[in-house]
Amino acid sequence: MSAKAIREATGKRILNQHLTGTAAEPCRFAAVSESTDWGELVAENPWLRSEKLVVKPDQLIKRRGKLGLIAVNADLSAVRSWVGERMGRDQTVGRATGKLRNFIIEPFVTHKQDEEAYVCIYSHRYADTILFHHEGGVDIGDVDAKATKVDVAVGASITADEIEEKLLKKLPQAKKKMVATFIEKLYQVYVDLYFTYLEINPLVVTSKSIYILDLAAKIDATADFICRQKWGEIEYPPPFGRDAFPEEAYIADLDAKSGASLKLTILNKSGRIWTMVAGGGASVIYSDTICDLGGAPELANYGEYSGAPTEQQTYEYAKTILSLMTQEKHPKGKVLIIGGGIANFTNVAATFKGIVTALQEFQPKLVEHNISIFVRRAGPNYQEGLRIMREVGQNLGIPLHVFGPETHMTAIVGMALGKKPIPSVTAMEFSTANFLLPGGQNKESPLQSRKSSTSTLAPTTTSRETSGQASGQSGDAPQRKGVLFNKSTKAIVWGLQTRAVQSMLDFDFVCCRTEPSVVAMVYPFTGDHKQKFYWGHKEILIPVYKKMEDAMTKHQNADVLVNFASLRSAYESTVDTMNYPQIRTIAIIAEGIPENLTRKLILMAQEKGVTIIGPATVGGVKPGCFKIGNTGGMMDNILHSKLYRPGSVAYVSRSGGMSNELNNIVSKATNGVLEGVAIGGDRYPGTNFMDHIMRYQADPEVKMIVLLGEVGGVEEYDVCNALSDGRITKPLVAWCIGTCAGMFTSEVQFGHAGSCANSDRETAVAKNKALAEAGAHVPSSFDSLGDLVAEVYESLVQEGVILPAPEVPPPTVPMDYSWARELGLIRKPASFMTSICDERGQELNYAGMPISDVLKQNLGIGGVISLLWFQRCLPPYVCKFFEMCLMVTADHGPAVSGAHNTIVCARAGKDLVSSLVSGLLTIGDRFGGALDGAARQFSEAYDSGLIPMEFVNAMRKKGQLIMGIGHRVKSINNPDMRVKIIKEFVLEHFPSTPLLRYALEVEKITTSKKPNLILNVDGIIAVSFVDLLRHSGSFTREEAQEYIEMGSINSLFVLGRSIGFIGHYMDQKRLKQGLYRHPWDDISYVLPEQYN
Repeated sequence: MSAKAIREATGKRILNQHLTGTAAEPCRFAAVSESTDWGELVAENPWLRSEKLVVKPDQLIKRRGKLGLIAVNADLSAVRSWVGERMGRDQTVGRATGKLRNFIIEPFVTHKQDEEAYVCIYSHRYADTILFHHEGGVDIGDVDAKATKVDVAVGASITADEIEEKLLKKLPQAKKKMVATFIEKLYQVYVDLYFTYLEINPLVVTSKSIYILDLAAKIDATADFICRQKWGEIEYPPPFGRDAFPEEAYIADLDAKSGASLKLTILNKSGRIWTMVAGGGASVIYSDTICDLGGAPELANYGEYSGAPTEQQTYEYAKTILSLMTQEKHPKGKVLIIGGGIANFTNVAATFKGIVTALQEFQPKLVEHNISIFVRRAGPNYQEGLRIMREVGQNLGIPLHVFGPETHMTAIVGMALGKKPIPSVTAMEFSTANFLLPGGQNKESPLQSRKSSTSTLAPTTTSRETSGQASGQSGDAPQRKGVLFNKSTKAIVWGLQTRAVQSMLDFDFVCCRTEPSVVAMVYPFTGDHKQKFYWGHKEILIPVYKKMEDAMTKHQNADVLVNFASLRSAYESTVDTMNYPQIRTIAIIAEGIPENLTRKLILMAQEKGVTIIGPATVGGVKPGCFKIGNTGGMMDNILHSKLYRPGSVAYVSRSGGMSNELNNIVSKATNGVLEGVAIGGDRYPGTNFMDHIMRYQADPEVKMIVLLGEVGGVEEYDVCNALSDGRITKPLVAWCIGTCAGMFTSEVQFGHAGSCANSDRETAVAKNKALAEAGAHVPSSFDSLGDLVAEVYESLVQEGVILPAPEVPPPTVPMDYSWARELGLIRKPASFMTSICDERGQELNYAGMPISDVLKQNLGIGGVISLLWFQRCLPPYVCKFFEMCLMVTADHGPAVSGAHNTIVCARAGKDLVSSLVSGLLTIGDRFGGALDGAARQFSEAYDSGLIPMEFVNAMRKKGQLIMGIGHRVKSINNPDMRVKIIKEFVLEHFPSTPLLRYALEVEKITTSKKPNLILNVDGIIAVSFVDLLRHSGSFTREEAQEYIEMGSINSLFVLGRSIGFIGHYMDQKRLKQGLYRHPWDDISYVLPEQYN
């Protein structure tokens, strides 16, 4: 949602900070809530004790004075008493009943009735309107009829002189200049801080000062990234009559952190009908259907999830819904409707996996609360998603009914409410794998291909050429007036949206275009390069440019830009695009562009003759010619809805998600779609319904028109006028979604930013009635929309207006390998196998343990080693042993070979990794690598039954050193403290240490011959490690031996010493040491004698 109401206290705080240079007195106020400490409040606002006060609720309640919800000219004790009597009590305002929880206290401003005035500023498509009336207050009456108005065009400004001349004619002359300056500055703040509505009534104007008494305001919440610093922290209160729930705040926070759309409004926490619907438009239609079938009193929530949320995000969303559902029991049990239209790009299986995880988690409570679940969904990978749902349904122990696109979108509502029978078996109409079949690979690669195709099939004619439908649109025929796309349309895509581009190319191919519609991509975050895509089986390269100018210059035949820029950069990139006259159509996909910026784009586009589709849209489709981005969904849906060839029906919708459902409805009821456009869900779409309907009216290939409007705005009345005055003569089937809005006791903002009725005229019910009276074909509900479309179509066929043609199968498009694998249609041997780590799920796993548990259980580095090296959680004493080994082996000074090499590399200017590797490469039998050798020698001697003396003698006879014995500096008289610490720990904590004790006996023999032949660090770690593997109870004998043989024991030294090597690298950099050169006097030069 963009325009959001704010509290009066918030609005006044913002004006205090930014409204300067006027005669307005700063607003003094104190906000009171249930948690307010009155002592602190008075200390912060001492004027509360000394002045007469005004107090009123601050909860978006209109006409508080007429409702008696205001106390004036009262002292602090009276105010406290007045608030205390009402705090937390139920209050009825109109049809809404809610609890009063927030109040605002202000100084009482003594004034006369004739000093009250009224001022209001509100925004609409092309301008901001300023209303002023020299009289104000609770009895102002019909302000629209009384007030003087002036429109300020978007992007323009207004001066105090103009305001004085146009608005203040009835104001006393002495006050005009002061008020004009105030309104001028107020309008500047309104624009600069992205207000969408600002009303002050009354505005008290004395001879010297201006006082803002009552204020109501809305701001454009999508401008948060622009205005956050100016606004400060803002809390958006719910409409009166609906409490703010922590679950709503949680979902709002998830939504703010996600590129997807997640919305939740709790209507009746005790209700038995709960929804979890994908798509903004679909969510409204499901609510409409529930209310149409009498379920309004029991409807518990409104919400949506859309925009390809991740598995984790849908899990969190579903978990929140289920936790709410299972807080209270209902005598009739509860129903959960998991619905949605046909998705364009959301992976249905991925989102359903998140929902299934939540369902399994809540299984006992679902049974306890007698919950039934009804599912209907379609779109990419929906078959796998429905399969997962059916499978989990068998184990939940509750009724769970699953349907796909073969079932009308809202049919499950009637089933859930007991109004329709539940079919036992449903027929599957089509499958995602349909476009995997071979054939149609007869086309030459339009661009130079890196790989050639071996296809030799005969040429395939297009359905257009053989059916006679929409004749005159094929090939490179001149584009007719009002037609946005044809078969030669070329597009540039802003953003590295490879999946969307491939979808466009596959659509081109199945439509039998001779060359791709996408000629280039623009992405300013990389250098110029080429991106690989598929054209049928063949690979082609599409250039990617860093600068828009380069793309336009090199591809002057492109006349469409598909803009995937984010909400923060979509405005700038669109303005940049409109500098190039070759572009006639721009589709803006991003949702959440601030309204002021969108309105500027609309004016700029009109000046330049550019058609804008969006923002907040999936785009549009011209069957047989061109599609925008992800419109139409996966190839199976394109084939199923016959979008590869033109039909006779053109539609326009606000909702992008519902455009796919319309494709499905129209393809079933008629000969198919000729063109479809989703104008976008924002309050100010770049083009409106009439822009496209009048194009359809002028296009002889369009035989009938379908309009899917919605609650909010008044654009549908322009269609009514055009029907009434004869500008629209073609049959028009129309339906406005959001008929449920009037059944809610409090205001509900639906999924789209523009879908909120601000007056009775903007309700869906009023619009549907007006459309029917103007001559449109209006169904009784969305459920019967398809039947009415079929009825109108059949009448046109009977009249001979439409001549149905035989179907010609389209060429098939090969499925991408990654998607085929996702669907489980193919298998391929993996290039790698791993059994220690998995990063694919909701969180990282170490040997099956989620990383969150690793941290919660405080496993430490030793625990992580046990998981990643040994695939199991080892006992705490083992983890402690690992950590001790790392500590004692971390470093042994700069003189040893590894540290020396690291230092030389660092001083040669090499990077960290190169220097570290240089040191690690010295580890071997002579330096540090004796752990494995020691483990092997001692364990073999022990296992073969040699007593320590026999082992020492045997090694001497072989002429081999005993690994792990001997030290250059330390001796039996000067012991190595590292060895002592580890030995004591192992002997105390290990359950059994036979090999360590064996090694200590060997040490007694070797030190008797030479005092420095002690058991060194390598030796103590090696033999202790073998004891650990063999006697900790965590490994079998075979596993222990395998770890010894694979060299795992040496890993502790490698890991530990890496810490020291990194330390030496950083030390040399910190000391800024120069290039190392070994001194001559430390080198013995021994040259061959014959040259001396």
